[in-house]
Amino acid sequence: MPEWRTWQLAAGAAVLGLALSAGAVTAAGPWDSGQRKAEREWAASQSHGGTSPALEAGGEGGARHQHPARDAPAPAPSAPGVLAALGAPVPPPVESGLADALEPLLQAPALGTLRTASVIDTATGTQVYGKGDRDQMVPASTIKIATTVAALSALGPDHRIATTVEAAPDGKKITLVGGGDPTLEREDLGSLADDTVRALSDRGVGEAELTYDTSLYSGPDLHPIGPNANISPVSPLMVGEGRLDGSRSGPAPRTGDPAGDAARAFADLLRKRGLTTKGDPAPGKAPGEADPVAKHLSVPLSALVERTLTNSDNDIAEALARQTALASDEPASFEGAERAVEARLKKLQLPLSGARFADGSGLDRADRASASLLSSLLARAADPAHPELRPVLTGLPVAGFNGTLKSRYTRESPGTGMVRAKTGTLTGVNALAGTVVDADGRLLAFAFLASGTSGPEAAQSALDKLASAIANCGCEPAEGRPGNS
Repeated sequence: MPEWRTWQLAAGAAVLGLALSAGAVTAAGPWDSGQRKAEREWAASQSHGGTSPALEAGGEGGARHQHPARDAPAPAPSAPGVLAALGAPVPPPVESGLADALEPLLQAPALGTLRTASVIDTATGTQVYGKGDRDQMVPASTIKIATTVAALSALGPDHRIATTVEAAPDGKKITLVGGGDPTLEREDLGSLADDTVRALSDRGVGEAELTYDTSLYSGPDLHPIGPNANISPVSPLMVGEGRLDGSRSGPAPRTGDPAGDAARAFADLLRKRGLTTKGDPAPGKAPGEADPVAKHLSVPLSALVERTLTNSDNDIAEALARQTALASDEPASFEGAERAVEARLKKLQLPLSGARFADGSGLDRADRASASLLSSLLARAADPAHPELRPVLTGLPVAGFNGTLKSRYTRESPGTGMVRAKTGTLTGVNALAGTVVDADGRLLAFAFLASGTSGPEAAQSALDKLASAIANCGCEPAEGRPGNS
């Protein structure tokens, strides 16, 4: 097995990002986060002979706005490519070659009593390896791939979630209306307070009654697992995901009343700006004749999807499931979200037989998904015909670099920097689903699910070895092709 050095890993990661950006990314917009922005800037500089990315972003293209490229050095004519570009004319791996590479690893005792697998060549949509791939398994957090695909399909990557303040015509009653943005922060409440005080001051109002509206969601607000450090009560109004320690990811102490806490914080911010509120804020709806006086919009859905997948964020995942329900004329509840997600995925012609989406986060053991469904979701996200799904790929954690895969791959692993995957972990359940570029430069989507595992660390290591095996596999290399069978 050949060694993978740092330059090879960097080159491989670059080829993956840049090759994909040449297709689906162009139409996927917006470019508000991380890799998506970097890909756009690279594409702009390449397609316009060194034009400033900032100039391109301003929409002022054209020859008269371009900077001359006379100072740019000429490329070295003898510099060889370090990795074949995706889409190079090499055939996909054959199933027998992948079986030789993967099946011994699938027998690892750490993977428990039942393990399933599916690998799809994204260029053709063809499954190139499967083992129990249609069996329904508890997917844990890999169900977030389905949640985010459904949300993007329903709403598009540009959608933003609004939090508003409505006021009665006389300004004596104001209502903070939750729109379902779990990432609302105290600074955002401050901006809402600024606009609210300004609007009421214009009406000569210095004192008002404050209520808060959470009627957008229905059904129970507690997840079936109950109060838990992994998720707050599911509310359309909360600040910082209801976290009490200022963290942005991972388990944390949570408030039991996220909406009430948000309203009380808003009241405090109003008072600091000179608007007195009567008593404590109480639940309630704005009067029918009320009009909006302030609005805050979340970051685009594309960025919310990326954060959901990179950090395995349960609160955002549940919010996205309910946004999908609202866009599908379903109640914004666990049950309504389940129906809406399934309906959206059905329209994408995905293998849904036996699947269940009891929640959006994967914390519910009633969820069911097959390896075939998860790999098909990722292959659909890589399909140039569905650029709206692109954030699902860009949000996947990068092995050895960020998110839930930051510490799971060593520098020596052939999967480091090459594997991008969503993790899934519950007691006795472990899963890994993502994409990887194999040794021939083919982008493959994979899913591995295991149940009956005895401990997370050993199972995670076994799953990581499976993904790394694909990265190091030509399966089977023909004359002149790189890789090992």
